[in-house]
Amino acid sequence: MSQSDPDFLTQFYQDENYQKKLSKKTEYQPSMNVWNQKTESNKLSRRTRLSLLVNVLLFPLVIYYGIKSGNRSYLKISLLMIGLATAPFLLIFEGRKPQARELIIIAVLIGLGVAGRGAFFMFPQFKPVAALVIISAVSFGPEVGFLVGSGTALVSNIFFSQGPWTPWQMFAFGMIGFIAGIFYRWGLLRANRLSLCIFGFFSIFLIYGLIMNPASLLMFTPLISKEALITVFISGAPMDLIHAISTVIFLAILARPLLEKLQRIKIKYGLI
Repeated sequence: MSQSDPDFLTQFYQDENYQKKLSKKTEYQPSMNVWNQKTESNKLSRRTRLSLLVNVLLFPLVIYYGIKSGNRSYLKISLLMIGLATAPFLLIFEGRKPQARELIIIAVLIGLGVAGRGAFFMFPQFKPVAALVIISAVSFGPEVGFLVGSGTALVSNIFFSQGPWTPWQMFAFGMIGFIAGIFYRWGLLRANRLSLCIFGFFSIFLIYGLIMNPASLLMFTPLISKEALITVFISGAPMDLIHAISTVIFLAILARPLLEKLQRIKIKYGLI
């Protein structure tokens, strides 16, 4: 990795001034070594494999049930999906009760996503949500990334209006976070500006767009043809491009300060 594009978290932990700060007593002792968590085995844990099963299999099944039962059931489906998203997150604690400070940070991250989406409401698709979801996943893991993504979509649609698109957006943003967390664990995604921006750009086309473009077709007609899919992908490409560019911009601006701040919080309070 070149010096012009450093790994933010590596620099953060190797900084001599910060090492001096770590040696001082803090209010809480960390419950785990965060740096070792970053460099642990790339093999997926049973918890993450179970999360993958829930996110990739059960979520589409729930959405399919919602389509078959009629569009008016979207709120019920959305609430069921947020329950499914919460279950793998709770497995992180593995037998111990989650503490308030561990849950508050997740609520704050979802709140930031909702506020960010609302602040740019006048610019279609120019939103910081995907960037914040990726940052959450890199810092706290794939389960938290999925929960922040799906939770942000559900809560922000209270202001943007709920509809049959809500479960699809929850699934799309959640998968961006989940895949970002897995890629980071495997070493395919690094905590530096270039790597995050590249992932953020392509995640909009290959994850969000791959889910939302066919979904926009399913919302209006149960019949899907090859020609209709090609048309909807072509028509959605300009909006996906705006979304991808905005994600790159927000990652370039927010990634380093937010990742370093979240790492300080994790160490001081012993978070997940």
